Formats: sequence, structure tokens, C-alpha cells
Amino acid sequence: MKVNTQSVNFTADSTLIDFIQRRMDKLDMFYDKIIQSDVYLKVENTSNKVNKVFEVKVSVPGDSFIVKKQCKTFEEGADIAIASLERQLKKRKEKLRPHS
Repeated sequence: MKVNTQSVNFTADSTLIDFIQRRMDKLDMFYDKIIQSDVYLKVENTSNKVNKVFEVKVSVPGDSFIVKKQCKTFEEGADIAIASLERQLKKRKEKLRPHS
């Protein structure tokens, strides 16, 4: 799956982008009809330590899922947000499955 990653107010290093790509690739196991995914990494200028915002938008046929998490690190935000997406995609797949 192609993941479009954009970083706001900083430059993301390749290890972070590779980490996000590997985690997002695992979503294909739960729902194989993902069209596109966009990831936005933002650093807010606050004195608070929890200033990293991880936002992901996943487009599927007929719908899109948006999850936004604010954490201390982007890796932590990615883990929490992608786990939330896994649950949403599983739920959508169950709804679409014909009941026999």
C-alpha cells in the first residue's frame, strides 16, 4: 500500500517514515480494499511534552476513516492510531460480509 506522509513544522527522518510504512502495511491483512492512505505528522509549539500529533486518513470504497492521536512520540501515536484503524476496518468488513 502506498502511504503519503507529510510532516508539518519539521523534517521527518527516513527511519520514522519506514516505521510508519511497515505499520500501515499491516492494515492490508484486515481489509484488502484500501485505496489510499495519508499520514500527517505535526509538532505543536507548546510547552507540553505531549506535542506530537499523528493523523491518518485511510480511504476505502465508499468511505474514509480518519484517526488523530496526540502523544509524546510519533511512534507511540502511530501504534495507537493504527490499532484504532484495525478495529474500524474489521468492523466494516464484518458489516459488508453477507450473513449466512
